[in-house]
Amino acid sequence: MKKIIVFFTLCLIAFPVRADEGMWFLMFIERLNHRDMEKMGLQLTAEEIYSINHHSIKDAVVQFNGGCTAEIVSKDGLVLTNHHCGYNAIAELSTPETNYLKDGYWAENRAAEKKPKSLYVRFFVRMDDVSKRILAKLNDSMSEADRAKAIQQETALIEKENNEGGKYTVSVRPFFQGNEYYYFVYQDYTDVRLVGAPPESIGKFGGDTDNWEWPRHTGDFSMFRVYGDANGNPAEYSTSNVPLQAKHHLPISIKGVKENDFAMILGYPGRTNRWMPAGGIEQNVKYAYPAWVEGAKTGMDVLRKYMDKDPKVRLAYASKYASTANYWKNRQGMIDALTKAGTAKTKAVQENKFNSWANTAAQKTQYGSVLATINSYYEQTDLRARHDNYLSQLMRTTAYGPAAANIGNALIAYYKENEAKKAELLPRINSMIENYYSEFYAPLEQEVFTAQLNLYAAKGAEYGLAPTVAALAAKNKGDFSADIKAAVSNSIFTSKESIAAFMANPKAEAIATDPLYALSNDMMLKLRAKTPEQTQQDADFGKSYRLLVAGLRDSKMNTIQYPDANSTMRLTYGKVRALPANKRNDAKTNNYTTMTGMVAKYKAGDSEFDLPARLLELNSKKDFGVYADKGGYMPVNFLTDNDITGGNSGSPVLNGKGELIGIAFDGNIEAMAGDVIFDPKLQRTINVDIRYVLWIIDKYFGAKETIQEMTIVE
Repeated sequence: MKKIIVFFTLCLIAFPVRADEGMWFLMFIERLNHRDMEKMGLQLTAEEIYSINHHSIKDAVVQFNGGCTAEIVSKDGLVLTNHHCGYNAIAELSTPETNYLKDGYWAENRAAEKKPKSLYVRFFVRMDDVSKRILAKLNDSMSEADRAKAIQQETALIEKENNEGGKYTVSVRPFFQGNEYYYFVYQDYTDVRLVGAPPESIGKFGGDTDNWEWPRHTGDFSMFRVYGDANGNPAEYSTSNVPLQAKHHLPISIKGVKENDFAMILGYPGRTNRWMPAGGIEQNVKYAYPAWVEGAKTGMDVLRKYMDKDPKVRLAYASKYASTANYWKNRQGMIDALTKAGTAKTKAVQENKFNSWANTAAQKTQYGSVLATINSYYEQTDLRARHDNYLSQLMRTTAYGPAAANIGNALIAYYKENEAKKAELLPRINSMIENYYSEFYAPLEQEVFTAQLNLYAAKGAEYGLAPTVAALAAKNKGDFSADIKAAVSNSIFTSKESIAAFMANPKAEAIATDPLYALSNDMMLKLRAKTPEQTQQDADFGKSYRLLVAGLRDSKMNTIQYPDANSTMRLTYGKVRALPANKRNDAKTNNYTTMTGMVAKYKAGDSEFDLPARLLELNSKKDFGVYADKGGYMPVNFLTDNDITGGNSGSPVLNGKGELIGIAFDGNIEAMAGDVIFDPKLQRTINVDIRYVLWIIDKYFGAKETIQEMTIVE
């Protein structure tokens, strides 16, 4: 799923939790979920899903490069994830002459598997509850700063106790807004190589038009392989490394799916805020998200202009454009859905009930001022939220926004150090320069920067602009074209080459007066700046939000037992489930799509709806092999009612036996209000049918050895 954020409301709504709602901790499956799951079709024990002492399904599910999920599908470390999750790595390995994004790629043997510069997978080892230990270090008289310091100190001890001398990565995370704490132990592998990916016309079929829409016909998958040293340990890339011998890999079922079949998904959902108050929803709908949408669209329009002119530029900026476009459509969908549903008003009614309870004699001391503080905070930060989103989109869509400040400040610190310290810092600075300028086209960057500054100066002024921007805007009447042209012409930070020339003959004092640095650094400072009053305001809000969640649980107005997503492994379960009939879908039941429907969308030469000639030829011959459904059609995508969010992209969709039946990749726009309220009638997860994935690998690429490496259940 493309970074969709679909999560439950405060749960102030007075109906019981449904099985398809929730992102559950694996360690509590036996106690909270297992009986429910068995009734729905699960045939596994809780131990077979999550075990510390034995291999289990959790050993076959990895976090992919910090932002997606993937699954191990062979004993030799084959990894399946989404095409959009592997997109950046595929683009990096491509050139205009050998464009794997456009044309696809499949390694003819293991020697042909390609290593991107930076890519890793993270295995989940175990987790445990440390709430009592951490909360014992806290008390109600602490300031928020003192509380944070105490938590940080205890967290450091817990992480050190469990990392086994650096073998593991340990992360202690807060849940229920800081009312509970758990630690997670991980092992990272950094030698991950591309095995193959379909052409973009398959992997991104439908483009921005179909994004978040159903029916879908997208082959959103890519395949990689994990390597380690001869003993199976993590190791930096080396030709002597060998494929990882997986503790567990997922068998793959090609039996197909039907309505009401059990489906569970394991993965790393990124971020939800299911306790968000009405004021937060209102702020997002009226201030934050509109600024995000407008800023993203401003950047996209310039990116697309240059990408359409030059294949090399298109390749360089493909990943940035895809990510920006994805969030742009998501945020607009959320604005529309939340407004239509009146979600903020619904929450406000429920919060009034909470406030009445909170101000009873028994509760007033602890909870009485909670809601008033929260509502006051949102009222006082509405303009700040809008301003920060315009400025953040500027920083996200052009390297000129953040690069000069970050590199400039690093260089200022560098030139103050002794030679030994300089030797330590230099690789980090060079890496930073490479990250900003390795995929960089100056005319595009200059135009995006100008367009975003024009927008920011016009729309962020009510809160107060960064001083340098405000001073320029007063002179240029809101048109920064000449100012940015002059700044780029006279800056150290215009390009990687200009920075290298400066470092060869440095004059450290010149950085502070550099025109791009002055502008970039001023905007960075503005984005991070907080007055003492704002700092206190944030602290009061944080405490009140924590107390709101505690009070909702204490009062039993909220009986939800699963915490918000925060990139820790979760399980969600539900069923294959159709949406109401849709005339745009040729399928007999609106829970799947077919290749017939995909070919009906085909437009030769279209950037979103073109299809490869080989796929069209195979379809015309009905050469579907064992992957065709028993109904005679070639399946492409299907729907389940699982509860997922961004970070679940690439997650395995499993049947009751723990066999892989699909790969989750998106959600449906009808349920975009799922940001704050789960709609059991409309909420869906869109998945690539694993039969379509295997058909592409087998029939389209002819990669028989890859198919033979996997465990296929017919």
